[in-house]
Parts: sequence; structure tokens; C-alpha cells
Amino acid sequence: MTTRYLHTMYRITDPERSRAFYEALGFEFRRDLPIVRDDELEATNYFFGVPGQDEELELTFNHDARTYDLGTGYGHIAIGVDDLDATLAALASQGIEPEREPYRVREGGSRLCFVRDPDDYRVEIIERAAG
Repeated sequence: MTTRYLHTMYRITDPERSRAFYEALGFEFRRDLPIVRDDELEATNYFFGVPGQDEELELTFNHDARTYDLGTGYGHIAIGVDDLDATLAALASQGIEPEREPYRVREGGSRLCFVRDPDDYRVEIIERAAG
């Protein structure tokens, strides 16, 4: 048996704001998939990925205008960047600020910080050595 990770999905409330946020983080928009049931547009799935990687982030917008509470079991997604300070400067120019200044979980560990998307989902940004 071969297993391959495909995607993570969560629900959003404003597709345009979410797209701008994830594109600011370096994701590329790949495609959308309208979900039609009984001739009615029920939801739209928006797929994003990091250029050069197959795995995807699926953001689902339900067209019935319902709202969502974050579940207590969900944590965050994580992305790696080669220059955390440059990434944060680029995000700040688009109004995206970290929850707190970058830090290390343990001595000698990678620098990291968290930002929140338009629906308050946390995204961990981890500085990783290039290569």
C-alpha cells in the first residue's frame, strides 16, 4: 500500500480576502470547483498550493452565508521560508502582522512566528535553511 498526503481543507467566509492572504504567503491559486446540488450552487472549493509542490490547501466557501466557530482540536498549518524577516516585512506591507515577534521553541531551533488568516486560522511560518 502506498499513501500520499493530498490536502487540508477548512471553511472560509470571504474567498477574495482569503485568496489575497494565502497568495501573500507565497501560495498560488490553482483552481476552483463549484459544488452544485439540486441545480443550486451549494459551495465552492478553492485550491492553493506552494509552487513546485503537489500538496494543496482546499478552502471551502458555503454559499448559504452561515458562519463557523473554530474547533478546539484544530491547530494550524505550517509553511517554511528561507528568510523570516523578509517574509514578515513583505506581509506587513499588506497589513498582515504576526501574533508576536519571531521566537525559537528551543535553543538552537528554527525561528518561527504565527499569523492569522481572514477567518482567524493560524498559519505558522518557520524559517528554514535554503537548500
